[in-house]
Amino acid sequence: MIVWLNGTHGVGKTTTAALVRDLIPDSRVLDAEKVGETLMDITPGLPATDNFQHWPPWRPLVVETARRVLDYTGGTLVMPMTVLVEEYWREIGAGLARHGIPVRHFVLHADQETLRRRIAGDTVIGPDSPFRLHHLQHYAEAARTWLHGEAEVVDTTHLTPGQAAQRIAESVRG
Repeated sequence: MIVWLNGTHGVGKTTTAALVRDLIPDSRVLDAEKVGETLMDITPGLPATDNFQHWPPWRPLVVETARRVLDYTGGTLVMPMTVLVEEYWREIGAGLARHGIPVRHFVLHADQETLRRRIAGDTVIGPDSPFRLHHLQHYAEAARTWLHGEAEVVDTTHLTPGQAAQRIAESVRG
C-alpha cells in the first residue's frame, strides 16, 4: 500500500510523513522528489523546465520506483509529494493501479494565512521561500477544482504534525 501525502509546498508533508511512518507498522518513507533530483542530475541536462514533474519520464519512474521498492520490502510506503497537475496525478494513480498497488491519498491542507506564516518561519528550507510562495496559488486552484475531491483532506491549520500523522495513521489502520 501507498499512503500518499499531497498538499502545497510548506504544509508539512515531509515532517508528517516521518511521523506517519512511526505509526504504521512495516512502513517506509519514499520521497518521489528524489526521482526528480536524479533526472535533474542528468548531463547534459534535460529540456529546461521550472518543475521536474513536467518531464515525461518522472511520473512512470515514480510508479516503477514505488513498485520495485514494495516488491522488495512489502509493507507500506509513505510518499510525501506535491502533485498539483490533475493529469499527472491520474497518470501516477493509473500506473500504480496497473500494478495492483492500493493508494490512500491524503491532502494536508492549511489556510493561506497559516501557510504563509509557516513558510515565513521555516528553518530548514529558509524563510519566505519564493518557490513555496509561488505555488500557493497553484495549490489553491488545484484544491478548488479537483484535488480535494480526489483525496482525504486533513486540515492542519490547527493541528501539530503529530496530530495530523495520528489522524492519517488511524484512517489507514481503521
